[in-house]
Amino acid sequence: MPRNKATLVGLSAILLWGAMVGLVRSVTVSLGPALGAAAIYSVGAVFLYFVAGWPSLRGFPRPYLYVGSLLFVAYETCLALSLGYAHSGQQAIEVSMVNYLWPSLTVAFSILFNGQRAGWLVVPGLALALLGVAWAQGGEALDLASLAAHVGDNPLSYGLALLGAVLWAAYCTVTTRLAAGRNGITFFFALTALAFWVQVALQGGAMQVDGMALVHVLLAAAAMGGGYAAWNVGILHGNVTLMAAASYFTPLLSAALAAFMLDAPLSFTFWQGAAMVCAGSLLCWRATRRRGKSA
Repeated sequence: MPRNKATLVGLSAILLWGAMVGLVRSVTVSLGPALGAAAIYSVGAVFLYFVAGWPSLRGFPRPYLYVGSLLFVAYETCLALSLGYAHSGQQAIEVSMVNYLWPSLTVAFSILFNGQRAGWLVVPGLALALLGVAWAQGGEALDLASLAAHVGDNPLSYGLALLGAVLWAAYCTVTTRLAAGRNGITFFFALTALAFWVQVALQGGAMQVDGMALVHVLLAAAAMGGGYAAWNVGILHGNVTLMAAASYFTPLLSAALAAFMLDAPLSFTFWQGAAMVCAGSLLCWRATRRRGKSA
């Protein structure tokens, strides 16, 4: 696939992921964090099987298969549980903003480990994105006491979101180096579903499923599965740094859709923080684009 086309396919994932936070939160509220995630990834794996097919694992580079599987399953576990264990819809949106540190971390990891070239603007760009995430959590004028109170109210969700951001940035970086053009997304999704079903079995308890929950499962699986299918094409064959920078726009789209779906009003300070994340993305994009032209 041509690099430009693959990049466009990868960018389409941002539109699909925009609805993911609200949908995943709705499912986990109805079914519980573990069961809800197990249902979403099971349906998503089936969706991906028909869209992308089942990969021939024998032809996969062993490092990509093992390391990629571990990072993918670990990230998805962190993401789903961080949203599921949030105390409210508003907190789920705030937690998701922490997860959106991963694009800036991906750029940083690409520079550090993959030799990606970038101009000096990438430094203030990354700093502004990080500051935006903190600003969205801390309240007026980056109130550190408010920030600590937000995190202290639910350290599990915030900790899982932060760990997930690091894991996904590592996955994007490792995949580019080790995949050798292979696409294991369907296998990774099935493996993630299996991991969540193991959690469900260990927790025990009765399973109660209603019709609306099933609708949300189908929508979440379609958004998540379709998004990952498109993103994996992009990171395997497209411009990873451009995709990572453009993905900074996901916080605004995701927060807006989640606030609507979850009926969770967000403060003006939160939107300021989200806008700062997007502004940081533009600086990163400009830095990598200018560097590429000079090279």
